[in-house]
Amino acid sequence: MYILTEAIVSNSEMIKNYKACREKAEGIGKIFVLKNNQPDAVLFSINEYKKISVLIEYLESLEDKDIAKVIESLPKEGVRETNTTDGL
Repeated sequence: MYILTEAIVSNSEMIKNYKACREKAEGIGKIFVLKNNQPDAVLFSINEYKKISVLIEYLESLEDKDIAKVIESLPKEGVRETNTTDGL
């Protein structure tokens, strides 16, 4: 997963400037909140959440065997788990 520097905020910045962080999420789609320089939470814009919730609802409707097929088609964990903070 590649994370843009402008999509990262600290936990304290989120607490102090929630409105600005929410506006940033609306513009970017989502922002990543760090606590002690570690990923802690993600704030999604409502539009981004709507896109994701459709996918989640679809996956929840699948049977276990179909979910297993979807999981098998995904990149291996090592590839999916790759995180960068673009200069942090």
